[in-house]
Amino acid sequence: MPDCSVNYESEIEDGQNKRAIKCKFCSSVILTPSSACFQNFEFDLPLITQTKNNDANPETEHTSLFWVVKDMFTFYNVGFSNAVGNTKFLTCADCEAGPIGYHDIPTKISYVALTRVSHGST
Repeated sequence: MPDCSVNYESEIEDGQNKRAIKCKFCSSVILTPSSACFQNFEFDLPLITQTKNNDANPETEHTSLFWVVKDMFTFYNVGFSNAVGNTKFLTCADCEAGPIGYHDIPTKISYVALTRVSHGST
């Protein structure tokens, strides 16, 4: 569920991220301004902190607001997990917090959940 205390509409300008997208934990820049497009769709993303040790069935969060990155080289600072089916999960490359989103292997498109990052000036 989106964080209702944050006005995400103020982060979008001409369909793209208005400001830098940063890690919520260490403030490392993940994407620079105007480098990702906004898209609204539904996806179950694994929780950053799992309460039980069950790798086969991780707990998930229903997420629907994403920054879409069409080229993985657009990222300023991001890590990719090993493949899990047709998906790689995205993490902060500095502090390794995540997943902050996912990379779809067949389409080569990455998705960063707005609720998993912060927004600020570079």
